[in-house]
Amino acid sequence: MSKSIFYHAGCPVCISAEHDIINLVGAPNVEIIHLGEEQSSINAAEMSGVQSVPALVTPNGNVLHINFGASISDLKK
Repeated sequence: MSKSIFYHAGCPVCISAEHDIINLVGAPNVEIIHLGEEQSSINAAEMSGVQSVPALVTPNGNVLHINFGASISDLKK
């Protein structure tokens, strides 16, 4: 993985964190995945270790859970 991946669910906490992450690392360095709109990415997020959103998965595989917007299990339909 060459970019960080920022997973979120679209809630106000997530959107605020998304803007902060983009300002910190730069848009070209982060892939943004809205799990509410891209449900097919939930399994990949879980396999990466994401337990709640918003969360940032770094290029070396570390998962940084930022604040708390929603549990990953709450996003499954």
